[in-house]
Amino acid sequence: MVGFQRVLQNEMKTLGGSLRVTALKDNSSEVVQPFLMGCGTKEPKITQLCLAAIQRLMSHEVVSETAAGNIINMLWQLMENSLEELKLLQTVLVLLTTNTVVHDEALSKAIVLCFRLHFTKDNITNNTAAATVRQVVTVVFERMVAEDERHRDIIEQPVLVQGNSNRRSVSTLKPCAKDAYMLFQDLCQLVNADAPYWLVGMTEMTRTFGLELLESVLNDFPQVFLQHQEFSFLLKERVCPLVIKLFSPNIKFRQGSSTSSSPAPVEKPYFPICMRLLRVVSVLIKQFYSLLVTECEIFLSLLVKFLDADKPQWLRAVAVESIHRLCVQPQLLRSFCQSYDMKQHSTKVFRDIVNALGSFIQSLFLVPPTGNPATTNQAGNNNSAGPVSAPANSGMLGIGGGVTLLPAFEYRGTWIPILTVTVQGSAKATYLEMLDKVEPPTIPEGYAMSVAFHCLLDLVRGITTMIEGELGEVETECLTTTTEAVSSPTQSSSEQQEFQSTSDQMDKEIVSRAVWEEMVNACWCGLLAALSLLLDASTDEAATENILKAELTMAALCGRLGLVTSRDAFITAMCKGSLPPHYALTVLNTTTAATLSNKSYSIQGQNVMMISPSSESHQQVVAVGQPLAVQPQGTVMLTSKNIQCMRTLLNLAHCHGAVLGTSWQLVLATLQHLVWILGLKPSSGGALKPGRAVEGPSTVLTTAVMTDLPVISNILSRLFESSQYLDDVSLHHLINALCSLSLEAMDMAYGNNKEPSLFAVAKLLETGLVNMHRIEILWRPLTGHLLEKVCQHPNSRMREWGAEALTSLIKAGLTFNHDPPLSQNQRLQLLLLNPLKEMSSINHPDIRLKQLECVLQILQSQGDSLGPGWPLVLGVMGAIRNDQGESLIRTAFQCLQLVVTDFLPTMPCTCLQIVVDVAGSFGLHNQELNISLTSIGLLWNISDYFFQRGETIEKELNKEEAAQQKQAEEKGVVLNRPFHPAPPFDCLWLCLYAKLGELCVDPRPAVRKSAGQTLFSTIGAHGTLLQHSTWHTVIWKVLFHLLDRVRESSTTADKEKIESGGGNILIHHSRDTAEKQWAETWVLTLAGVARIFNTRRYLLQPLGDFSRAWDVLLDHIQSAALSKNNEVSLAALKSFQEILQIVSPVRDSDKPETPPAVNVPVPVLIGSISGPGLNRPFVRTDSIGERLGRYSSSEPPIVTDELEDLNLWWAAWNTWYRIGSESTKPPVTFDKLTFIPSQPFLTALIQIFPALYQHIKTGFNMDDLQKLGVILHSAVSVPISSDASPFILPSYTEAVLTSLQEAVLTALDVLQKAICIGPENMQIMYPAIFDQLLAFVEFSCKPPQYGQLETKHIANAKYNQIQLFAPAEWVALNYVPFAERSLEVVVDLYQKTACHKAVVNEKVLQNIIKTLRVPLSLKYSCPSESTWKLAVSSLLKVLSIGLPVARQHASSGKFDSMWPELANTFEDFLFTKSIPPDNLSIQEFQRNESIDVEVVQLISTEILPYANFIPKEFVGQIMTMLNKGSIHSQSSSFTEAEIDIRLREEFSKMCFETLLQFSFSNKVTTPQEGYISRMALSVLLKRSQDVLHRYIEDERLSGKCPLPRQQVTEIIFVLKAVSTLIDSLKKTQPENVDGNTWAQVIALYPTLVECITCSSSEVCSALKEALVPFKDFMQPPASKVQNGES
Repeated sequence: MVGFQRVLQNEMKTLGGSLRVTALKDNSSEVVQPFLMGCGTKEPKITQLCLAAIQRLMSHEVVSETAAGNIINMLWQLMENSLEELKLLQTVLVLLTTNTVVHDEALSKAIVLCFRLHFTKDNITNNTAAATVRQVVTVVFERMVAEDERHRDIIEQPVLVQGNSNRRSVSTLKPCAKDAYMLFQDLCQLVNADAPYWLVGMTEMTRTFGLELLESVLNDFPQVFLQHQEFSFLLKERVCPLVIKLFSPNIKFRQGSSTSSSPAPVEKPYFPICMRLLRVVSVLIKQFYSLLVTECEIFLSLLVKFLDADKPQWLRAVAVESIHRLCVQPQLLRSFCQSYDMKQHSTKVFRDIVNALGSFIQSLFLVPPTGNPATTNQAGNNNSAGPVSAPANSGMLGIGGGVTLLPAFEYRGTWIPILTVTVQGSAKATYLEMLDKVEPPTIPEGYAMSVAFHCLLDLVRGITTMIEGELGEVETECLTTTTEAVSSPTQSSSEQQEFQSTSDQMDKEIVSRAVWEEMVNACWCGLLAALSLLLDASTDEAATENILKAELTMAALCGRLGLVTSRDAFITAMCKGSLPPHYALTVLNTTTAATLSNKSYSIQGQNVMMISPSSESHQQVVAVGQPLAVQPQGTVMLTSKNIQCMRTLLNLAHCHGAVLGTSWQLVLATLQHLVWILGLKPSSGGALKPGRAVEGPSTVLTTAVMTDLPVISNILSRLFESSQYLDDVSLHHLINALCSLSLEAMDMAYGNNKEPSLFAVAKLLETGLVNMHRIEILWRPLTGHLLEKVCQHPNSRMREWGAEALTSLIKAGLTFNHDPPLSQNQRLQLLLLNPLKEMSSINHPDIRLKQLECVLQILQSQGDSLGPGWPLVLGVMGAIRNDQGESLIRTAFQCLQLVVTDFLPTMPCTCLQIVVDVAGSFGLHNQELNISLTSIGLLWNISDYFFQRGETIEKELNKEEAAQQKQAEEKGVVLNRPFHPAPPFDCLWLCLYAKLGELCVDPRPAVRKSAGQTLFSTIGAHGTLLQHSTWHTVIWKVLFHLLDRVRESSTTADKEKIESGGGNILIHHSRDTAEKQWAETWVLTLAGVARIFNTRRYLLQPLGDFSRAWDVLLDHIQSAALSKNNEVSLAALKSFQEILQIVSPVRDSDKPETPPAVNVPVPVLIGSISGPGLNRPFVRTDSIGERLGRYSSSEPPIVTDELEDLNLWWAAWNTWYRIGSESTKPPVTFDKLTFIPSQPFLTALIQIFPALYQHIKTGFNMDDLQKLGVILHSAVSVPISSDASPFILPSYTEAVLTSLQEAVLTALDVLQKAICIGPENMQIMYPAIFDQLLAFVEFSCKPPQYGQLETKHIANAKYNQIQLFAPAEWVALNYVPFAERSLEVVVDLYQKTACHKAVVNEKVLQNIIKTLRVPLSLKYSCPSESTWKLAVSSLLKVLSIGLPVARQHASSGKFDSMWPELANTFEDFLFTKSIPPDNLSIQEFQRNESIDVEVVQLISTEILPYANFIPKEFVGQIMTMLNKGSIHSQSSSFTEAEIDIRLREEFSKMCFETLLQFSFSNKVTTPQEGYISRMALSVLLKRSQDVLHRYIEDERLSGKCPLPRQQVTEIIFVLKAVSTLIDSLKKTQPENVDGNTWAQVIALYPTLVECITCSSSEVCSALKEALVPFKDFMQPPASKVQNGES
């Protein structure tokens, strides 16, 4: 036998080519036969050899079908004899795998053989047989597959038949297929415990093994069942009922209840079968779902049931593993959904699966497994559960005393560890793989939970990935078709375009969309319930992350599909997770999504409870902060999980913002609360930065979260940055959400000054900033909310941020690089600037400050390109009201300054008027004086700009005007603008002037002053630009209007004293009442107007109503001059002077060829007046030549009628007269407040006359002269106030005139000169002038009275000092110098005019003498000694001229009355009643005596020689007077020493001499005259005799006693007179002396001799002098002539 085998082997080795193989195969029966026989010996060794040989043959495939049959039969026998069992199995396997010759019964027999070997007692054989069976079954099906492959090309495959219930005959199947069919059918029979049809000879069979085989076939060869209807039929008719039947004990079994009495083969659920059934079911569902729709529905329902809490733990575990297998197949789940959930009357299988998982997870928490969860299997019950995952990063807290390192779920005391059961996305089962276990295994704690958890995660991941993928495809398809249809590419992001496509795609998409929506709708409730619970229970960071990721993907998916409720529900869950427990409810209950919380969903009988988060969460607290609530309730804690949720929420918003829609509100509300608790505060640009909480306990943050904060803050910012990628609709959702969030925050902030939540405002800002490229679509809602709500909120922090946001947006909007640029998109620019303007309606100063700062920054960055935005920007500055605080006004003003300095050229000219208005309004603000003053400066700068750019501005304005006019005409309305119809450029100027005019009557003096100066400077400097006709408006509407207002304000101003000018500024006494301050304004205004009239007269006079204007101006000058204020009145006169210096325009007749050489009469220049505030010279702005040049070049001058010109001057004269008469008229009563005009005023007034007179002299008559005289007299009479006197009066020793007196004399001088050269008829005015001057001369001795005013004479001749602090308020002037000067003028004038008829007729000489008589009679009693001396010298001068004239007119009798006056004057002067002062020196006395002598000399030379022409009475008076002078001139009060001097010896001598000269002259015409002389002499001598006699007598009687002084004096005088007389007699012609006289003289001699005894030495010396002349009488007696003649 062995030898045969070897031979065969060699044979086979040497076999060559297929020919031999074929030959061998054909004869294989014979070849095999010996070996079979060998096996039949049952001898182990031989059997083994034979089997080996047979195997070799088989391996060379040289066994025919017959041989194979024989072999199998032989093997069967060996099996029955239990021989070589392993070798048998090997042989069968080789036989079946090497070729396909074994079919039908042979095959079945071989398979049965293996089965039977599987059930032997030997374990090895068992297992080997089991393996062999598995392999054989596989081989059978593989053959069928190969057979199908071979026939594929020949026969078309039968169409898939679904649910075909007709049993096909097997005969149609091909051989291999038939075998496979029979085998599978019998496997089903066997599992069902029925007899097999084909596998004849089976003795026993286990269900478990049968089920395993079924599962492997179904799993490995699904196509067989799907392609062959016969097999499909088997599935439906055999497999499914079998499975359902076998499941029955599991279904009926309830844990804890008594076993059911059902006739099922196994009463209690049997783990091995149950587990294998589930595996089969998994395969059926996975592979044959399409065939077994109904059956799968049942299977799935069963699976769901197995999760019930009353099922054994192992059953639930394997069921959940099975479900997990389904969950990783999204397409399958989709099919479920389509097949069941979407059908009308079908079970909602997909929904049930999800809900079941949810209920399952809940049940694990609610029905805790036996034993303390905290102690059971702490070390990790990972019986084949894979390694336990490493502890999570988050710090673990002690639970039940121990410290867990395991990741776990922990809920209400139930602690369930999380095991790593599978890799994400694959369903690697543990218990479904336990095919070797018979007893149910112990399920480690947490295993089922972990699997269920993974189920959920995989379910979510699968569904979302699948749907989103499909959605993406649809969208790209849409996009491509749209792009083809429309050439321009469209944004795929916007929702409208997402779903536009062609119709077929639409249909397909509608179907798909229905499925997606159904899937989501079916699963979201269950998912949410389970995930929320897990999220709450999770203590592991990784698990939490997974849960959150699932919720996020679901929310995003719902959002994409537009499923609002579900989206909001998921978002709500995340939001709640982010916030501390119990906190969330209060916040989120207000939102729509809150309707989902705490409701139970009843779904197909499954009760899914939404569980609220539990409070006793064992999480690490990472932050403690304050809740955002109206009434803070202590602090709240944030755990690391809250922060994790928050990050997920941020992630959601960031990545899926486009689909959030209305749930933005939820997300943002939550973020706001979290941000608040974490203490993040907004910073610039709206980004949130960690800041400290303002109130309550400060926020406490752990280091862990501190490092997280910047990240969170960054993500928050990125979230809003990403809003730029949202489509318009989504963006609006975001903005609306932020707005409503902001409204909530505002409501909370009402009524308390707690720190508000600024989250919404900050984020509105951030959103706006990143969406600048499409700002138009969100500008209105965004700015509207900020303006109307936030900026007007009472809480200042809230407001501040509202304003910050608004202004930042505006600035960003303007700086953004728009397309097209703003310069080409005016509408957008105005839209952006409009909110800035709207802010003006808000009254909060902080808002306005922000607004203005914004304007300032806009100007600095965008000023050049504002264009049409200017009116808005300027309007903002102009909207600042006076009551809005200094800082606001200052900021607004800064903006304005910037505009005026930098931007006037860049703005449209139409805005210039607004600039003027705004600048003017700042001038009127009374908060800050400097601003008002600077704004006036700005107005000046603006006017300068107008001046420089006049042409350009004018062109542009005219163009604009034309356009507006056209528009107005089209609309049929009248164009209305101020100062119409002046041209627009002039209107601009007029607006400027009007603004300055308003400022000129501001309540503050400094502003008025500055505005006034600016107004007049502007008109002066730039007025030439105006059209001629516009000047009319300037004069009447601007200047006179201003004058009226100033006059009114000045006259009604308060006289109360102002203590200080605010702060510590002291006010000068000249400005310490409102009245005085207004006075300054009046002065300035009047001067300004006068100057304009002066310099611009050539423009004004042709206007037509110049004379009316002139009258108005004069009226103003008059009212100012008569105001009771020195400053104003003086300034009025200054202005009066100025307008009088006007040169009238040149008339045509004398128009020169060359204008500048005109010979213009220069007016009399009046001395400059200095008064307070007026010491500034008035500079003429243009020369006459210039003006004439302008006239001759531009237009012919308008000839002004001379008459009209005269009228102007007479109007001026009348005004002057009214001012003079009113101002100098003494008041009726006097008190302390009586107003008396000042000296400078009066001086100025009088100084005006000469200039005025030049213009009116032709018509000046006596009446006018009378009027003038009254004024001059009154003016000089006005006293001065005692406090001003030191400055005006000269000290008394200087004989100086005050300027007023100078002026008065000048005025008269001008007049007399004019009369002098004037026509004859004017000379009648001379006497009037003399009267006037003589009246002034009288002042020297009798100062004028000013009404009833008591004045103090400030000085007297005897005192040289001024008593400043005199009790009287008023001091009369020292009129002496003035009177004396007047006297000099009189003399001077008289010298010139003595012979004039009028002077002779009007008795001027008499008047002069009469006037001089007063000081001459007073002599020493005159106030000033110089007066009488001057009077004497003047009298002598006048007489020297006047007396000849008088003699000439002696016959006419015109001088008759003069002679007595003259005699009296001589009398009064030479024999004055006044006593010389005691301190008069001898030299002075002698000088005075010499004056007396001069007078006597005048009499002797000018009067007495012409006695014939002089009235006799007068001559008599003179002689009497000389007589008196020769004797009686003694004074009785001299000391002895001076007596000889004081007796006016010279004077007496002179009188004597004159007397004697005229007494004894032989020219005596009448005896009467001689008689008078002789009488006088004899009387004289007689009296001398008497005096001497009386003296001798008294001397004798007195004895030793001296005589009285006066008697001694008298005798001395008599003695001197005698000696004088004798001298005189000797000098006289002898023939003139009467003999009798000589006799009387000689008769005195004896009496003189008797006096020698007197004791007085003085008398003796006088006596000696008297006796000496007698020597001339000592002659020898004449000899008698002889012859009797004598």
